[in-house]
Amino acid sequence: MKLEDMDVFKRGHEMTLRVYKVTADFPECERFGLISQMRKAAVSICSNLVEGYHRAGKNEFKHFISIARGSCGELHYQLMLSKDLGYINERTFTEISETCERVIRMLSKLYSSIK
Repeated sequence: MKLEDMDVFKRGHEMTLRVYKVTADFPECERFGLISQMRKAAVSICSNLVEGYHRAGKNEFKHFISIARGSCGELHYQLMLSKDLGYINERTFTEISETCERVIRMLSKLYSSIK
């Protein structure tokens, strides 16, 4: 199975697209702050999956899955901060946050499934 066909990759990619759309409406003063950080964390999730998938061994793949999981956790905090600063509403926070938590669970299962 190709990595791009896996549900965890698809959900991570969709979440990244959503983060880009949402942060486009953030204040200009956050251009090099929160916008940049959130986009970087979101992109890092699938980027690390792809990089690890194309590495030489299973242990390397697991390492990059772990990094992707960390990026997802980072994004989750940044979503909370964005909500508390009034940049996103409760509904948007909940939608993306729930997806983020789901992706974290999926990454954990993928990590555990690699022997």
